[in-house]
Amino acid sequence: MQQLPDGSGIPAGCPAHGNTPLYGPAFGSDPEGTYATLRSRGPSAPVDIAPGVEVELVTSYDAALYILQNPASFVRDSRRWNALNEGRVPEDSPALPMMGYRPNALFSDGAAHARLRQAVTDSLATVNELQLVRQTQQSADYLIGQFSGVPQGQAELMADYAQPLPLLVFSDLFGCPPEIGDRVIAGISGIFDGTPNADQVLGGALGELIALKRRNPGSDLTTRLMEHSARLTDEEVLHQLVTLLSGGTAPLTAAIGTSTALYLAEEWQTGLPVEDAVSQALWNYAPIANYAAHYPTHDVELGDRTIRANDPIVISFAAANTDPRLTAHREQLSGKAHLAFGAGPHACPAKDPAFMIAVAAVETLLNRLPDVEVRVPFKDLNWAPTPWSRTLVNLPIRFTPQSVAPKPAEYTRPSAQRAVAPSHPGTPAPAARSQAKGGLFSRFLAWTRGE
Repeated sequence: MQQLPDGSGIPAGCPAHGNTPLYGPAFGSDPEGTYATLRSRGPSAPVDIAPGVEVELVTSYDAALYILQNPASFVRDSRRWNALNEGRVPEDSPALPMMGYRPNALFSDGAAHARLRQAVTDSLATVNELQLVRQTQQSADYLIGQFSGVPQGQAELMADYAQPLPLLVFSDLFGCPPEIGDRVIAGISGIFDGTPNADQVLGGALGELIALKRRNPGSDLTTRLMEHSARLTDEEVLHQLVTLLSGGTAPLTAAIGTSTALYLAEEWQTGLPVEDAVSQALWNYAPIANYAAHYPTHDVELGDRTIRANDPIVISFAAANTDPRLTAHREQLSGKAHLAFGAGPHACPAKDPAFMIAVAAVETLLNRLPDVEVRVPFKDLNWAPTPWSRTLVNLPIRFTPQSVAPKPAEYTRPSAQRAVAPSHPGTPAPAARSQAKGGLFSRFLAWTRGE
């Protein structure tokens, strides 16, 4: 039996009182308190990730890193999952869409994983960083222009900005034409909102996109995946695109929202760059909070607990990043030592592009709305009561309305000390323009063409 590092220094307690639920209002209102309680029981503890679904949650940084970096003993293929194979997981459980097997790099091991991941990383490596920043700025400019002229000078930043921005950027990177891009956005948004048949909408749209690229290849990520030397089938391409969309858009939404809230908070130290706010969000509010289920290939010990082979061990990136044993000497660590992007062979292959998108999104907002403020103190903001992500429910802001929404300009970094724009309460709202037909991506592309 294998003994894993015990990063807690605290004897494991008896969980006879029942598993801690990692969902619902109580958890959502105080996840840090939940993690502190779990830490008192050792490097890991049993939790219910959803009603009737038990997993072992790792809260220790050292134990989490050990598991992430040891793929021989801890595999990702959830077809091993004991409770699922024994019929003990409810068929309608919200854990299944997040933990159930899919033929992609995330749920593969060994040679299969290496083949799929290489196709993804090689394709991502062709993305031009300057172009990516400009795409982000252009998408940000469009979205800000949709709410910056309202007479009351108020907006809800999560719904109006942080949520749609990554979807616009990714639809552009994948080379979606307008109608398919609209359906991709509707599908991925619906999956996270729990909309019925959203996965079918997304799958159908991506299937059409792949068929289109077979006929007419382009200089986009979809084409690069399809033309990679790994020779992915169309089904494999589709599942890698779904992984990139789901693994990129929702965490980026969370990172953009939290980073903006931190930067605009009264407690934020004047003079620090936006990059510091994004890094702090990744350390202290990991966008993917609890995920990356691993299945031990043999019985293992975590502290005083024995985990059976093929029982799921879930990594709490949020708890590991805020492990008191780690934070005591965090200043001595690299700023990138956090686990928000994972670690080991399954670490996020797009961590650098993701960081650049988040920074560019926050900086563009500060440039366009230099006097923007959050209307609620950071400590009073509401977080989504979900185990999977650490994301704000809403982020209400106020600003001086703008009468003209400029076209995308060259990239400029905001000064560390944000300027306060003069107030013009009498500024009229922008003149109504003809609304382009179609969904969000169609309207965005029409705007880029000046329509």
